Amino acid sequence: MENIQLFVPKIRVEETLEAIRPALERGWPGMGYLTLEIEEKWKSYSGYSYAHFLNSNTSGLHLALEVLKRKNKWANDAEVITTSLTFVSTNHAILYADMIPVFADVDDSLCLSPESIKSVITPKTKALIYVGIGGNSGRYKDVLKICKENGIALILDAAHMAGTKTHEGPHIGTDADVAVYSFQAVKNLPTADSGMICFNNEEDDSHARRLSWLGINKDTYARSTEAGTYKWQYEVDELGYKYHGNSIMAAMALVGLKYLDEDNKRRREMAQLYIDGLQGVENIKIIIHSDDATSSRHLFQIRIPNRDSVMNELNNAGIYPGVHYRDNTDYSLYHFGAGKAPIAHKICDELLSLPMHLGLTDEDIFRVISTLTSAVKSCNAA
Repeated sequence: MENIQLFVPKIRVEETLEAIRPALERGWPGMGYLTLEIEEKWKSYSGYSYAHFLNSNTSGLHLALEVLKRKNKWANDAEVITTSLTFVSTNHAILYADMIPVFADVDDSLCLSPESIKSVITPKTKALIYVGIGGNSGRYKDVLKICKENGIALILDAAHMAGTKTHEGPHIGTDADVAVYSFQAVKNLPTADSGMICFNNEEDDSHARRLSWLGINKDTYARSTEAGTYKWQYEVDELGYKYHGNSIMAAMALVGLKYLDEDNKRRREMAQLYIDGLQGVENIKIIIHSDDATSSRHLFQIRIPNRDSVMNELNNAGIYPGVHYRDNTDYSLYHFGAGKAPIAHKICDELLSLPMHLGLTDEDIFRVISTLTSAVKSCNAA
């Protein structure tokens, strides 16, 4: 019996290799015509007006904060409301920008609670990072309203949300100040590693493009495609970074984007199998995704007592789930926030992410359900 892994990327190898080939043959494996093409295709697919292809979601989060901070002249002691139940890159980005993370708590969706957000707003609050964990939008609309009422910039960390859409069609996040996506290897739109940053205005988008190319005002591809000779001269008037995407990753993303809706539909089918099989099972609490959106279903998460013992039993049966995530305030770097989000802290000891990838069959899902149900029962027997 084969092992069942948490994640296995779905790469359509031959089609992807053919998509990459022209970039190699034309001599543009870096930033170039394919990075521009994926930006246009992503805008058309998602409903965003602006999109810039980057080397990672982490770079995008840092860029988002830097663009907003420089434009609005925020001080280094400016506060950013955030969650401790996330991958550390969310909160690292705040520190990269020399700002202060302020931890609010989560609700049952694992996303930030509007009530907790209101309790931590201060005169120094300038931005809020909302993490759509697992593709879940939680109470995003309520959070957006709070941000607008309080003049707080809303940054959507949409690392898990490629394909999380409103029922009307556009992506969740088109009304945020900026949304940042991940196209890392195990995400719903997989490359080796890349991402997309989507501002809601042209000025911020242009600024992000300069900052992602070291503060240079004109990238190599643009200089090389201008009429006449190669335009070697450019200006650098502020400190930037090396965050732009490349054409190899763009080619992979272009192939994946063609199948994203189809792939996410299968993810939702798998999620429903899990729900049908686990609903009502004692000591298993399913994380419910918001009815306000069609979720990407990057993760299927549950809460269980004796989580680590259950994981061991699953591992012994050849099933390898995961945990998303450890409370960031448990790490020494963020220990200053310990106790600020007690619900998140409690939940993180109970969370389990079940295998969720496109290589799974219905029979694999049934095997996980059966083994998990038995493991939870045995580990929690009186």
